[in-house]
Formats: sequence, structure tokens, C-alpha cells
Amino acid sequence: MQPQYQMGYDRAITVFSPDGRLYQVEYAREAVKRGTTAVGIKAKDGVVLIVDKRVSSKLLEASSIEKIFKIDEHIGVASSGLVGDARALVDRARIECQINRVSYDEPIEVEALAKKLCDHMQSLTQYGGIRPYGTALLIAGVSDGEVRLFETDPSGTLLEYKATGIGIGRPAAMKVFEEEYNPEAAIRDAIPLGLKALHSATEGKFDGDQVEIGVIERNNPVFRKMSRQEVATFVEQFKP
Repeated sequence: MQPQYQMGYDRAITVFSPDGRLYQVEYAREAVKRGTTAVGIKAKDGVVLIVDKRVSSKLLEASSIEKIFKIDEHIGVASSGLVGDARALVDRARIECQINRVSYDEPIEVEALAKKLCDHMQSLTQYGGIRPYGTALLIAGVSDGEVRLFETDPSGTLLEYKATGIGIGRPAAMKVFEEEYNPEAAIRDAIPLGLKALHSATEGKFDGDQVEIGVIERNNPVFRKMSRQEVATFVEQFKP
């Protein structure tokens, strides 16, 4: 239980507590930690996004759960946390891509889009009567022949990774990446590593039917989600 003097800083507005904390931002991060695991891996020839969709009911149509989104031809994102918040950020990201094409007649750079989204997320930590987004994104894409992978945070923090994870299984996934990541690996080798990270993150409760994979290649920078048949092929080959 929080000390009495801190209770006033733990309400609907985002203000600093005396010890320098923003409780609403911390709660938003907790929402992300409760979300399903998503991982991203940079390979020498592209980047991979893999998510655990976690179908909670046998009556639920798995295709209705969307955790990987195509933003522009050369950019895709994976989300963890509140799905509605992620969808709102995805819509904003798509508009930013369209604005850039109309204004400059060229696709937006991956880093520029990531910064625009994080600037927007950070602005929501400064005003009363509004809450931060309870979601984190992995933003993957190719700009000028360079593979990029960024991770956002509800506070608006932006970091670029070689391999990372978000959601409830992040610690376990990061442990796998820190021990086994190889920057010279190709996409076909990065996918099994991502599946291993998800397997570790779910403590062995791994269901291939609930896995979704998105890829973009350096030489063919068009983001796409793999078909169920392609995903099943990699899952069948995966050996924990």
C-alpha cells in the first residue's frame, strides 16, 4: 500500500510524485507486461516479427485476433498490451505514412515514423484528463536498404534493437536472444530462434496454431504476414 502522501499522485492525472515517479505511465507499462508476447529479430537479409495470439476460448475465431499490422509497404508492427490502444496507434501510423507520401512523394523512413509515434505517445504523459497508451509496439521495416527494428514504450521512449521482445514473456525471450542471437543469421534461421524465444516465454505452453509471423526482406522491402501453411512449416521444424 502506498504512503498517504503519495495517494494524490495516484489518480487520473499524470503528475510527478515527490519521488519523481509518474504512476499512470507505470500502470500503462504494467498493461503491456500483461499482454501476450511479441518478438522481433533483425537478420542479415531482413527482419522478422513473431507473436503469440493466445486464443482464450475455443469459440473464438483466431483470425479475428490481430497482433501484427502492415503500416506501409515497407513497414510492419507487432503489438502487446491493450489491443484497442494498439489499433489507434496503427491508424495514426498509417496516416503519417500517407501524409509523407503526399507531401514528399516518397515512403517515410522507419525511424522517422517511430519518432512521430513516440512523440505522440509522450505528449499524452503531459496533460491532465487523458491517459497514456497501454500498449507497446515493435516497428520493423527497411529504409534505404537498411534493416531497422524499434521498440516503443507507453512513456514515448524509443529504442532500436537487434532482437527484442515485449509483453508478459519479455524476460524469458530476452534471455534466449542474449545467449543465442547471431547478427549474421538469415531470416530462415531467425524464425526458429524467435519460436524458441516464444516457447521459453510461454513456459513450454506453445501452440503453433496461435503463432503469427510477419517478415520483410532487405532485397524485397515489402512487409507481409506469412500464410498459415508457411507458419505451420516452421513450427513443425521447430524443436525445443
